Amino acid sequence: MNLHVVIGFGPAGAATARLLAERGHTVRVITRSGRSPEPGIEHVALDATDSERLTEAVRGAAALYSCGAPPYHRWASEWPPLVSSLCATAEATGAVLVMLGNLYGYGPVDGPLTEELPLAATGTKGRVRAAAWEQARDLHEQGRIKAVEVRASDFFGPGVTDGGHLAARVVPRVLRGKPVSSLGDPDTPHSWSYIPDVAAALAEVAGEERAWGRAWHVPTAPALSTREMVGRLATQAETGPVAVRGLPSAVLALASLVSPLLRELKEVRYQFDRPFIMDASAYEAEFAVRATPVDEQVKATVEWWRERLDTAG
Repeated sequence: MNLHVVIGFGPAGAATARLLAERGHTVRVITRSGRSPEPGIEHVALDATDSERLTEAVRGAAALYSCGAPPYHRWASEWPPLVSSLCATAEATGAVLVMLGNLYGYGPVDGPLTEELPLAATGTKGRVRAAAWEQARDLHEQGRIKAVEVRASDFFGPGVTDGGHLAARVVPRVLRGKPVSSLGDPDTPHSWSYIPDVAAALAEVAGEERAWGRAWHVPTAPALSTREMVGRLATQAETGPVAVRGLPSAVLALASLVSPLLRELKEVRYQFDRPFIMDASAYEAEFAVRATPVDEQVKATVEWWRERLDTAG
């Protein structure tokens, strides 16, 4: 039984912490505000940019999972100090730094996204995420830390509430049979990373030394458009056909005047205006985790949201 430390308790952090606890590990979760303890998980209130305090919390751990993120509109200012603290802590403690990344760093790409593509993004958010991994990778190559990154596409599944894709803005409306709006073209194929698969991949590479030193894509089911995903959710929920409307650029521009999230999403709008397909074949050739079948993903997601909405009244 090893100590594993997870930064952040959003969908990915919570799923990873609970998976590790289920496997018998001692788990410590670091968040700014802390939480009440739960079986197998200790919650600690700590600012993860404070490397001295973080080092004390991580000392003795086998792995340090970076699953937290600053607010979307503060990425440019808050990601760099967070990553520097994580790297300093990994160097001081010897814990494997397991970074949860995304696909922003590649920028717009024609064709499927693979780990071999250059991190060529020019937008602020893409460059911030690319620089985070580049910093950790350089330290790994210098032999100062042990690091690995797992990159996911847009999250989907139980516990995923934030964001404007298949989360709180969409799924509750599907469960009521109401029309939903889609960022970009609702008929373009898109990869959706199921949150339990994200957690499973993070946990797997932490213990696989041959995975360290590079980035891997989370095993993800074949790409489906927003319309196809909404259709599957509606079928599972038995709410009948649900209309899906793309948000015209002009409407998005107006909405972004009052919505900070939509304003920030303008940089990555391309991901929903054209096919956005992640290739995880490199991971699948080396390791055991596989994508959960889409029908199982949809069933679990509908059940989770129904319970959440019933509890909320």
